[in-house]
Order: sequence, then structure tokens, then C-alpha cells
Amino acid sequence: MSVMHPIDPSNTNNLGRDLRALRKSRGLTLSQLAELSNRSVGFISQIERGISDPSINDLRSLAKILNVPLSLLFMSENPDPVERGFIVRKGARRSLGTKIDGIVEELLSPDLGGSFEMFRSVIEPFTEQVEPVLRQTEEAGYIVQGQIDLWVGEQKFNLNTGDSFRFDHKPCRWHNKGDIQAIIIWVVSPPVY
Repeated sequence: MSVMHPIDPSNTNNLGRDLRALRKSRGLTLSQLAELSNRSVGFISQIERGISDPSINDLRSLAKILNVPLSLLFMSENPDPVERGFIVRKGARRSLGTKIDGIVEELLSPDLGGSFEMFRSVIEPFTEQVEPVLRQTEEAGYIVQGQIDLWVGEQKFNLNTGDSFRFDHKPCRWHNKGDIQAIIIWVVSPPVY
């Protein structure tokens, strides 16, 4: 398991890009985020531009406002500064969720900047997303292993290893009805995590 560290000065730019992408994906202005976090617009702007380091309490507050786990605002250790922002090594991915939750998602993108994000979902056998999730995104995926039922709107699709999908601004839910883990590579635009 990779070690998670708070942002250090060399990683502040990644946090800034991620924070800006999350804020925009939530439809929040700098002023709104500042007000919700009881911080100044200037301070939030400085974090986004990579010139200020937030405290752990600031990170907790921002994670809660943006509805993301605190761990997402921490950076995985990347010993090679040349790779930072370009490469994500297998052991250095940021993870969300647990096997107990039935799904673990690993961020494959180096940060949340840019026009899309890519992540790997490992869904435990017989795990189901019961309530449809509607995100203001275009999403695509590839089934690396296993099988899932995928509902896009009211339409149900049975997907197996090697199948792929895409949908745009539609509610979706899924069910791993198989007895092995389902592994899916997702691409989401714009980034939402």
C-alpha cells in the first residue's frame, strides 16, 4: 500500500490544480468556496495557484465542502520529481473506498487538472450501486475483468470482460453479479473526484 503524505511545497501545484478542478466541477466560484470554508478569496486563490500551503484543518474543511475524502487531497509519494504531474506508478496511486465498501477506486491520472480523469475501479463480487448517480459528465469505460450489469437511465446492459461503454450526462448504476472482482477503467470528463 502506498504511503500518503500531506502536500509538501514541491507538490503544492498538484493540490492547486486538483482543488481548482474539484471547485469548478461543483460549480463553485472562488468567492463561494472561500465563504463556505471561512477563508479569504485570496487564500483559496493562492492554494489554487500553488503559492500557499493549507493546514490539515483547511484540507479537512475543503474535502467536506467538495464532498471528497480527505485522502484525495493528499499526494502519493513520488520519489522522482521529473515524473510528478506526468507519471503515476502502480504503488503510488491515490485510492478511494475499501474492500469493505465493496469498491476501491484508484486515480490513474497524475492530478485532477485537464479536461478528463482516469481511474480504475475494483468492484467486489455481488456489490451493487443501488441508487443511480447523475453527474454532469461524459463517461466511458472498459471492462478489464469480470462482468457487471450497467444501467444507463432505464436501459440495462450486461457487460463482460473486453466490453466497453460510453454515456453523456445520464444517471447510471451498476451491479457486479459475478463471483469474481470486476475491474473497470473509467474515463470521466470533466474531472469530478
